[in-house]
Amino acid sequence: MRPELSFEQAPPIDAPLRFFLTAPWFGVAAGALLAISGGEALASRWTPAALAVTHLLVAGFMLQAMCGALLQFVPVATGGNVWRPRWVAAGTHALLIASAGLLVAAFLSRHAALFAAAAYGFALALGGFVVVVGSALWRTPARGPTLVALRIALFGLSVTAVLGIALATGIGHDAGWPVQAFTDLHAAWGLGGWALILLAGVSYAVVPMFYLAPGYPAWLARGLPLLTLALLLAWSARFAAADETEGSIFLLAGFGLGSLFAAATLRLQGRRRKSGDASLLFMRTAMLSLLALFASALLFVLLPGLRLEPGAAVWLGVLALVGVFVSAINGMLYKIVPFLGWLHLKNLGGPRGPAPTMRQMIPARAMRGQCFLHLAALSMLLAAVWLPALARPAGLLFLLSSAWLGWNLYAAAAIFRDFRNRIRADAGDRRW
Repeated sequence: MRPELSFEQAPPIDAPLRFFLTAPWFGVAAGALLAISGGEALASRWTPAALAVTHLLVAGFMLQAMCGALLQFVPVATGGNVWRPRWVAAGTHALLIASAGLLVAAFLSRHAALFAAAAYGFALALGGFVVVVGSALWRTPARGPTLVALRIALFGLSVTAVLGIALATGIGHDAGWPVQAFTDLHAAWGLGGWALILLAGVSYAVVPMFYLAPGYPAWLARGLPLLTLALLLAWSARFAAADETEGSIFLLAGFGLGSLFAAATLRLQGRRRKSGDASLLFMRTAMLSLLALFASALLFVLLPGLRLEPGAAVWLGVLALVGVFVSAINGMLYKIVPFLGWLHLKNLGGPRGPAPTMRQMIPARAMRGQCFLHLAALSMLLAAVWLPALARPAGLLFLLSSAWLGWNLYAAAAIFRDFRNRIRADAGDRRW
């Protein structure tokens, strides 16, 4: 199934681009904090350093990239008209940066006022974003699995935000809430209801278009978001009363749905019509990590003694955040950012000749080198879960990989701006 894309409805390029160019630098900050904290950041999911690194990735790297992706894909893939995309992007972008910084500072300092400030900032940023984007998704006459996936993903973001804001408020005021249960539910909605479903919805368009692969089967494209939503609603209804066995069943079912999507994506990419590039390697790494998540979760359920090790939850976290989502976002950014630059320059036209190609905006060698560095960082991070002495070099590798991604994207944006300004100068329009 291939969704129809309407690129003439794409928002101004600076609306999604500001998010895409910011995301890697949260990865740089996460790598730096890991390099400074060392083994403490991977000793348990509950240490201040671990919580700070985690939220630099989920509330920084991932949230920036994924909000930018929604702003781009809602008009293009569904025909939804996002109100004042430049205004929405500017306000949301600034608030998300400030709120993520406050939240990380709160985890490191345990200062109640910082938790409260972060909660208010996220409430304002994501509340406005959800209302504007949700209105566009609700009003569009389009139909199909991509629209369903984007709607469910936005709902998942809303639930994730509400749970996260409640957690931050409760921790800041020492409310005595069941923090672990709320945190597990917050993570399940964030990684499953928001991140995975958005990844699937975007993949329905990106995999056939950029990798020249067949479309996803209709039953999977329609069923995956709905089944994931149903599972999360059932877990939410039972989370306070569920015992350990029931929780394990929900966990395995969720990872099982993710592995089904991963297997289908790998199969489609294997049927592509041309040789792969670094972006394809990133996506394959993400899908293999999804399969490894299911296998790891199954192993931990079968071996209760291993599941009780603090490193078990950290292992799953590294696989999910760095292995799946950071890898997938890396791969998609290498396709989306150069394509947007090429598309907008092509539409501008002008006497300067053809617009720079996607490969000219980010050379294959630069993408491939950063991809290998990312794979080295991921491998060392996984090893550092069990060998804490490797945590500092793993953090340094991840810092360098994220910085290289940031530089590659900045270089593509610089080529776009330079060529656009020359076109405008030739046309006698020197406005920015």
